[in-house]
Amino acid sequence: MEMMSERLEEHRATESLLSRTARYCEAYRMGRRPIGADLPAAALRTGFRVPLNETGLAGPAVIDELIRAAEPGLVGNTDPNFYAWVMGASNLVGVAADWLTGAWGQNAAIHQSSPAAAVAEEAVEAWVLDLLDLPRESSVGLVTGATMATFVGLAAARGEVLRRSGYDLEALGLQGAPRIGVFLSDDAHVANFAALRYLGFGEANFHRVPSDAAGLMSAGDLADAMYRHDGPKIVVAQAGQINSGGFESFESIAAIAKEHRAWMHVDGAFGLWARASERRRWLAAGAELADSWSVDGHKWLQIPYSSGFAIVRDRDAHRRAMRMTAGYLNPSDAADRDPLDYVPELSRRAQGFAAWAVLRNLGRLGVADLVDRHCDAANLLAERIGRVAGLSVLNRVELNQVVVGCGAGAEEDWKIQSLADLLNAKGSVFVRTALWKERTVLRLSVISDVTGVGHVEDLAAAIADIWKEIESDRGPEVAVSHQAPPEPPV
Repeated sequence: MEMMSERLEEHRATESLLSRTARYCEAYRMGRRPIGADLPAAALRTGFRVPLNETGLAGPAVIDELIRAAEPGLVGNTDPNFYAWVMGASNLVGVAADWLTGAWGQNAAIHQSSPAAAVAEEAVEAWVLDLLDLPRESSVGLVTGATMATFVGLAAARGEVLRRSGYDLEALGLQGAPRIGVFLSDDAHVANFAALRYLGFGEANFHRVPSDAAGLMSAGDLADAMYRHDGPKIVVAQAGQINSGGFESFESIAAIAKEHRAWMHVDGAFGLWARASERRRWLAAGAELADSWSVDGHKWLQIPYSSGFAIVRDRDAHRRAMRMTAGYLNPSDAADRDPLDYVPELSRRAQGFAAWAVLRNLGRLGVADLVDRHCDAANLLAERIGRVAGLSVLNRVELNQVVVGCGAGAEEDWKIQSLADLLNAKGSVFVRTALWKERTVLRLSVISDVTGVGHVEDLAAAIADIWKEIESDRGPEVAVSHQAPPEPPV
């Protein structure tokens, strides 16, 4: 009887812990909270950097303490008025599926360790290839984000271009291998250079092709650069340049890559989802001709972190790059898909459940609507900002990115920083500046789940009003009154 009583008490405590946490999460997502985190790190440390206790705390007390410590330092990227980075807002169906994933505690390494997780990833693979209209024979690894997806795609590229040159990377390693030339825009996303360095590439391998005002390389410049290099080659093209949202000429780049027997990878972290929209798929025409693609799930699809898709046309090259074998990892039946064949992790979260749930929730039309709604809103925002005397939209707005500058030179860039500071001080929106093309610009990303026309109309009106204040000043000392952070809930 005593043991039964203890088990009943433990069950009640667990139920209380989970239900309390669920109620808090619902209130957090449904309520209005400060969108920017202004509390200095020193203040946050008082909540987190506490001595480790000897005996531990009860679960409810720990969760309450975590909420009090974390809330003042949370940034509101789930808010529709979050424009600072291309992040996504975590679809609530995906959040619920993510809770289930944590509760189920599956290790999605091989089919045998979690058949449900393996088959969920198999279904997501087929859906993603269909939505993006990429070669259906391709393989998809579910990874933590576009950086790791890039790593996987370029790992497959590295092994394959060396194999085409008669060099066995798996047997001989990188030492003594032919030098591979990697060709990409000098304004390509930093994740590409990071992934390449993880794979053993350095500056001697990089051929940084000059970029235009949109951060894109031209096919002609690429061809000239590739003719000057002998040996194996990899080309990295951009679908949605991180600042301008622009697209490179995939059909031309693919033809050049084919001529040189090069591997073509497309960095499509968010821009490749344009292919899911009938109205905008033309932007990424020809992307299907590439050999690999890296795509985020937590951006436009709003899947909770961590979510990304490493897509490789040649399934064998993909598996060679990621191969892991051990005596205790009994091979699955030929009909079963082992997730570890396509990713670099062995112990890994079952990422397929949340991805499956979000895609099932949105459907084909829902994904297209997200893309179209955000792009339409970005176009409206650019049009409204373009009416404000003294401000300029610096990019051709075809996707969801709006880049705003002022004046004719860097000497007036302080105004852009002041504009961002004053917008953030209002507490209702969150924006960020960037240094791009040697100018300080306001980089607005329309990507949060429910952001629409009404939100960007309010943002455009706030920009116009604040800009009038800035233009009436005579120097860079623009007063900004930061709101005090709220008291953390008890």
